[in-house]
Amino acid sequence: MTERIAIGFGSNMGDREANLSFGREELARHGVRWTAESPIYETEPVGPVADQPPFLNQVVIGETSQPPETLLKMCLAVEQARGRVRMVHWGPRTLDLDILLFGDRNIREAGLTVPHPEMGNRAFVLVPLADIAPDWVVPGTTGKTARKLRDELAMGREGIRLWPTSDTK
Repeated sequence: MTERIAIGFGSNMGDREANLSFGREELARHGVRWTAESPIYETEPVGPVADQPPFLNQVVIGETSQPPETLLKMCLAVEQARGRVRMVHWGPRTLDLDILLFGDRNIREAGLTVPHPEMGNRAFVLVPLADIAPDWVVPGTTGKTARKLRDELAMGREGIRLWPTSDTK
């Protein structure tokens, strides 16, 4: 059985666009079938580590037959393969992969919470998610869609800029 998934991609070190592409390609190589890719956005870093470059962020929708725990292990392995070192929480990173949604499941396990716990507060997640899956009802939100959550963001959307990808340059 396959599940519909949404994964958030982020990078603010090295060739950011190539890092996102690497993540998509590696997860596809491990059996994730991509069905939709949001535009890429450049965003300001979020969190206490302010002295770092801006991120490129993207959300990709796909399908997997893997259980959530296996998908998480795959994401962590792909991050590590791209040179991610976890030294500072919310610090700079070559590649960050977050499982945002896994079907209509609420998952609360050690090391894995889905929907992503900060998703509703992050324009860099909700703007691209609403671009490609505006009607996806986010579990645990009393029936709110990605579009509704994006529209309810009180602040932070001004820090999101559409990135001119190599296709549009």
